[in-house]
Amino acid sequence: MAYDEAHDLQKSLVDARRAGTVGDLLLLVEHPPVITLGARNQVAASHIIASEAHLQREGVVVRETGRGGDVTYHGPGQLVGYPILDLRPDRCDVHKYVRDLEQALILALATFGIDGTRVPGRSGVWVGEQEREEKVAAIGVRISRWITSHGFALNVSTNLDHFRLIVPCGIADRGVTSMARLLGRDVAMTTVEDAVIAGMAQVFEA
Repeated sequence: MAYDEAHDLQKSLVDARRAGTVGDLLLLVEHPPVITLGARNQVAASHIIASEAHLQREGVVVRETGRGGDVTYHGPGQLVGYPILDLRPDRCDVHKYVRDLEQALILALATFGIDGTRVPGRSGVWVGEQEREEKVAAIGVRISRWITSHGFALNVSTNLDHFRLIVPCGIADRGVTSMARLLGRDVAMTTVEDAVIAGMAQVFEA
């Protein structure tokens, strides 16, 4: 699904969730190649390394978002999750919500034998030894009156070369990896979707 279409869908579903006409939802999509900028757009834009001409040659577009976080890349082979949740009454804690998303992804990765971890002070899910971690999943959320949107991006079989177009999440001293690279084999997206759904259901008791 094109990024703009997914963004408009999220906005309409946030309004519907606030009105109570839909329940909590989890959207799972893949996007064509797109670089997205967090709420601090000027800072995030400075972390795009590639020239505009290079991006055009690679078929990568740039979009501003209303989420937190810095700059990131979405593309085919990456599972993007957009939870539309009402955190009221007992989950009204932004930091806990981000940790909960991380935990759901850690549980999902564990079903494939991948040991996902947290890095203090840096959101997302990481793999590897301390000081040499690589990010396998990025998180950037928006919460408006305790209704969530945006969410996470899990690299399943993503084109990792496209991350060289940016400084991912503004972090220059860490790499980016994918499940396929970690496992040394292709992974069916449907099985990853199932694992992520199970992880979200467990963490959010849904």
